[in-house]
Amino acid sequence: MPEKLPDGLLPMRDIQHCIDFVPGASLPHLTYYRMSPAEHEELHGQVSELLQKGYIRESMSPVAVPALLTPKKDGTWRICVDSRAVNKITIKYRFPIPRIDDMLDMLGGAKIFSRIDLKSGYHQIRIRLGDEWKTAFKTKGGLYEWLVMPFGLSNAPSTFMRFMNQVLRPFIGKFVVVYFDDILIYSTSPETHIDHLRQVLQTLRDNSLYLNLKKCTFLTDSLTFLGYVVSTEGIKVDPVKIEAIQNWPTPKTITEIRSFHGLASFYRRFIRNFSSLIAPITDCLKGGKFTWTSEAEKSFQLVKDKLTKAPVLALPDFEKVFEIDCDASHIGIGGVLSQEKRSIAFFSEKLNDARARYSTYDLEFYAIVQALKHWRPYLIHREFILNSDHEALRYLNSQKNLNKRHAKWSAFLQEYTFHLRHKQGIAKRVADALSC
Repeated sequence: MPEKLPDGLLPMRDIQHCIDFVPGASLPHLTYYRMSPAEHEELHGQVSELLQKGYIRESMSPVAVPALLTPKKDGTWRICVDSRAVNKITIKYRFPIPRIDDMLDMLGGAKIFSRIDLKSGYHQIRIRLGDEWKTAFKTKGGLYEWLVMPFGLSNAPSTFMRFMNQVLRPFIGKFVVVYFDDILIYSTSPETHIDHLRQVLQTLRDNSLYLNLKKCTFLTDSLTFLGYVVSTEGIKVDPVKIEAIQNWPTPKTITEIRSFHGLASFYRRFIRNFSSLIAPITDCLKGGKFTWTSEAEKSFQLVKDKLTKAPVLALPDFEKVFEIDCDASHIGIGGVLSQEKRSIAFFSEKLNDARARYSTYDLEFYAIVQALKHWRPYLIHREFILNSDHEALRYLNSQKNLNKRHAKWSAFLQEYTFHLRHKQGIAKRVADALSC
């Protein structure tokens, strides 16, 4: 397997990257960025390499945006183009990007996995003939235009996902999930997995797609995929992310608060009552001025501790019965989706001022409604168990003279088929969790 893509353009495929400008829009023509001599030398070297490969060519385009260098994880540099001005006048095409939770749901029951990574995936797709001039970029050394799809163009992710879906359509949802250039193959046995792997690799070969073998993993019972460790036991937080969370310093700016909040929120499905626990940090984002309270520091340390001790979550089995447990306090509500006493995911919501004034009765009712809404794809059109100490739910259908709010919630519950199982102590457990 070659270390790099071969020189010369790959075949013109059925799907190319198309760039359609808004009619009548003014074409951008911007100057190049000033750089240090070392940066110019690096940029010149990468442009020369792209010219040699045939991925770019010299241009006479009326469009020009500046090129720049961005650092890669291994310490080297990648050439990028500041395409913001071009993207501003480009008509957007919205091919759906798959949801990570939908992809993870497909892996239930799998025992063996392989992960395939494409080499320079974007560069394996051509620009539509006649659109090359719209990709022109400027350096100190000249004006160039792309013949293959570069990073930074607004519709590039949609083009790439549309292409990958077309290539792997026969396998997606059966034994393949794909997220851009990451392809995950999952099977229930080594024998079927080898057959699945052979089919996928042959299809990639037929479509002249090249792999990055250094990033591929084959025939394993555990691997990292999109920030999670996927295994026969279920999913857990990537240890690399856990280390980053453990070493995260106390935020000093609003930007640093947002960064931590974003990373923690990505893993919220692993933490019970996440919204309530992180509420003091969320409050620090209000008003546009940096504030860091003692409550925020306590929340920061607590969320870090919870994330580093996050459980392994089971993957859903749609042949088995789901169970729902709901929590409620005057800070937030939460719920747990489980099967056979194993948690699949946690849900939480921070209450606004109006809902925080709900009665205990309404809070518990609201928690149930929101949990069912959140997990509707798992619960609708199938019977499930709702564990609750909400006594009024037992007599819901026989109650008369409901107020407007209760009538709305009651009508919503009629869409679902569930067995109500009384479970004492839920409220106490929640209070204990929220006071940790």
